[in-house]
Amino acid sequence: KYTLKTLSMEPIGIPPNNSQQHLMRDCDTMDVVPNLNPIKDRSSENQGVTPRQWLTVAILCFVNLINYMDRYTIAGILKEISVYYHIGDDKAGLLQTAFVLSYMLFAPVFGYLGDRYSRRYIMAFGVFLWSLTTLLGSFMTEYHWFLAFRTLVGIGEASYSTIAPTIISDLFADDTRSKMLSLFYFAIPVGSGLGYIVGSETSRMANAWQWGLRVTPVLGAVAVVLIFCLLVDPPRGESDGNTGMESTTWKEDIKALLKNKSFMLSTGGFTCVAFVTGALAWWGPRFIDYGQQIQLGTSNKDVNSTVSFKFGVIAMISGLIGVPLGSYLATRLRATNPKIDPLLCAIGLFVSTPFIFMALIFARTNTIAVYILIFVGEIALNLNWAIVADMLLYVVTPNRRSTAEAFQILVSHALGDAGSPYLVGVISEALKHKYAPGSPDAVVPIDVEYKSLQDGLFSTCFVEVLGGVFFLLTSFYIVKDRAAADTEISGNENVVAPTHMFADDPQLNCSEANLTTA
Repeated sequence: KYTLKTLSMEPIGIPPNNSQQHLMRDCDTMDVVPNLNPIKDRSSENQGVTPRQWLTVAILCFVNLINYMDRYTIAGILKEISVYYHIGDDKAGLLQTAFVLSYMLFAPVFGYLGDRYSRRYIMAFGVFLWSLTTLLGSFMTEYHWFLAFRTLVGIGEASYSTIAPTIISDLFADDTRSKMLSLFYFAIPVGSGLGYIVGSETSRMANAWQWGLRVTPVLGAVAVVLIFCLLVDPPRGESDGNTGMESTTWKEDIKALLKNKSFMLSTGGFTCVAFVTGALAWWGPRFIDYGQQIQLGTSNKDVNSTVSFKFGVIAMISGLIGVPLGSYLATRLRATNPKIDPLLCAIGLFVSTPFIFMALIFARTNTIAVYILIFVGEIALNLNWAIVADMLLYVVTPNRRSTAEAFQILVSHALGDAGSPYLVGVISEALKHKYAPGSPDAVVPIDVEYKSLQDGLFSTCFVEVLGGVFFLLTSFYIVKDRAAADTEISGNENVVAPTHMFADDPQLNCSEANLTTA
């Protein structure tokens, strides 16, 4: 009526209708207006999760679990390996650095393939490769051959880590996606903890460290069968309502990612997380054991297997609490604060820093306090795993998500946990010669071993603060970049004012109908 009156087209001469019967109540008319928006309503599609989707998530979580078990099994038996190959802290740290270097260098390759070819086949190949090379490496009697096989393990794991999160992204959207990602990513700290436990306990029971490396290859063979037979590989962009997005060139993908401020800044923050996680995971058990030996007045430099076991339990439990807690807080607070994701990541790093610092201080006086401090610090550190992954997936379009995952892996590992174990080891070795000049490695006092490693690990506290700053900067751009990604997915790159016939009627302000654009 309002529109007809404005256009001078209101009919004249028709007697008024004095009926008291209301066919519709005020403002009810718009409740039945059909959805004119061609883009699917993503939230309505995620009300229920099918059994096949649950099975796919379970398979991905299982593979991610054994992925990180395999990665940190060596950390649980590092001293035994060092003694067997007669190597110092620098070469011991190089084992992890070589693994991560190959992992990050091949991640872009598998990211490119994952955006264009069958993700099921690529992942199955990767799991098979890392399982085989881990098993073969356990039979090597020379350090350089063992190092070479650890490098090949990194290639296999790169194929899985770049692709698996994108499958979850294409199966689910919005809060359901966040919850599934939290399940996927809590397998990281849990798997890391199991790696310590499996490595140390298996080698202890078998009286040979090599057997600690022969557990995950068996589980890997099971994972390959599950991926081939039961895994669902959905069309790219299915959960976002757009499966027709065409792949662009790799150069165009990288150019778009470099312009995405939220993606780049969050990658910087995640790089700091990787640095801290890698250094603590690799050197934490040995450092705690040095502190225990000082308390007991002994100088046995072999790491007590119970330290690795306890450290693994702490890593597992802190992950079980921290990762879901971060996802829960993000989904609850996101409706009232759209910037909450990067803010939670920043808060987690800022809270974690003093606890890690105090753990490094108290290691030589109170071991129980050290375990408690590390536990709280790692809970705060683990808040960000699922949140960072979720941010990547909603600020990047489906046709370049695997490339984005690969890019983030490349940067975060190149500047993060690829170098941190080796860097801390190099600092430790250099400081040994400063604190005990002229002493051969075999007779360096235990307090010198402790002090040199402690000074190397202090670098993690500075890096945690730097990571928090990166996430704070991300919060300034996250809303804008998410809206830009949603616009590109919907194909509406030029948003204009709504044009349907009810848009200008003040009597219909209570309408919640979707509006079309020109």
